[in-house]
Amino acid sequence: MPATKIVVNIPGETPYDVRIGASVLDELGASLRKLPKVAEAPQLLMITDSNVAPLYLEAAKASCKDAGFRVSDIVVPAGEDSKSVEVAGEIWAAAADLGLTRDCAVVALGGGVVGDLAGFIASTYMRGIPFVQVPTTLLAMVDSSVGGKTGVNLPAGKNLVGTFKQPAFVCASTAVLATLDAREWACGCAEIAKSAVIDSDDFFFWLSSHTRQLMARGGSTVTEAIARSVVFKAGVVAQDKTESCGVRECLNYGHTLGHAVEALAGYGTFSHGAAVAEGMRFAARLGREVVGTSEELVTAQDELLDALGLPALAWSAPAEDMLAAMKRDKKTRAGEVRFVLPRDVGDWELVAVPDDVILEQLRAWEASK
Repeated sequence: MPATKIVVNIPGETPYDVRIGASVLDELGASLRKLPKVAEAPQLLMITDSNVAPLYLEAAKASCKDAGFRVSDIVVPAGEDSKSVEVAGEIWAAAADLGLTRDCAVVALGGGVVGDLAGFIASTYMRGIPFVQVPTTLLAMVDSSVGGKTGVNLPAGKNLVGTFKQPAFVCASTAVLATLDAREWACGCAEIAKSAVIDSDDFFFWLSSHTRQLMARGGSTVTEAIARSVVFKAGVVAQDKTESCGVRECLNYGHTLGHAVEALAGYGTFSHGAAVAEGMRFAARLGREVVGTSEELVTAQDELLDALGLPALAWSAPAEDMLAAMKRDKKTRAGEVRFVLPRDVGDWELVAVPDDVILEQLRAWEASK
């Protein structure tokens, strides 16, 4: 099957391609030779993690070396702990020791942690050098590799330090998804479901009728799910590149409660996707009280998440603790917690919800566990 190509065209930025297919990793070097900002790079710095390196680092480097690039690599420990200012500092120092100049480029080979970290390095080293995303998880392919958000975590919360920097190219190899376990697969499916609910009836009903094929990892279904998610996200980012006019915030659907769950349960206890799915369930129920979300949507969304291996979590925390965690999130403004609430599929509103309403719904959520 030939690769699928999507062009991401964001005002004020150089358009870039997202290539999706089974063989695109083998063609990585040849693809980079076609990029104006990367083609003549005297050196590539490939950043990956300890889980991905044994599986795909040599193949990715070989493809680039075969195309005539000089390639160095840095392997960071797998996990959220590597998305830190301390690790970023170590990589900045290593890049300088390797002699990287402003005409070099960074290649992010990995999931969301690697992509966010490597993008942050590329956007800040020498005030910015080009970078390429080579996502190796379904979650990264459908979400974090597109749109230009980079960042690292602080002890106070996730992604509190970061930049906006668009990649020069995204290479999404569906072949690498074969090594994902069920937890990581469902994690990516949560972001696909989020996009479908916020986007349109067409995406939502397509996904609802293809859950079995997606969970079976059918090649054409997986490619289409990634492509639909990328098209949706690219369209949103094109309207609101730096999340400054409210449009891009729809991509945070499910994340307000989801980030609080991750923080209070302990990062890694639940996958990001499982936490977001729980946040989607909560947001739809909150939406019933605040914006008149239909009961049909609440039920249809629950059924979709169940079919995608994302059941409601058998976990809760005190309502007051959850609210406090939400208030620490960067999406809070003037002390008010804001939620993306769906009135219906493809129809959403960004709402600052009063604390007493949130607490009432959190107590109902806690009681349901």
